[in-house]
Amino acid sequence: MRTFSIISIAFALGLGVAVSAHAEGFLGVYEDLPLAPGLAEVQGSGLTFDSPGGRIVEGYAKGAVKAADILKFYATTLPQLGWTRESDSQYRREAEVLKLDTEADGRALVVHFTISPE
Repeated sequence: MRTFSIISIAFALGLGVAVSAHAEGFLGVYEDLPLAPGLAEVQGSGLTFDSPGGRIVEGYAKGAVKAADILKFYATTLPQLGWTRESDSQYRREAEVLKLDTEADGRALVVHFTISPE
């Protein structure tokens, strides 16, 4: 049992290093949602709301990146954090659904993150 715990801790620490090494940081309104390379959080755009059915979280990030690269980053990274991919832009973990919406804004791309109860 002790060996399993040590291996689990080592794996978790290694996973955290691997994810954060490629990420540009984390979304401020959701502590374990990494920002893809090239994205910066839009300050003051975050919202967190606790409802009887679960929490609702919204955040925005922006950068001179391609939507395909962003979706590829999250398709690789989110499963490592326990999210199950349902489509290119939707993931599920426990009782929460994460949606990634992208929209062009001039030469930049805006990514809208929404986390809501199932």
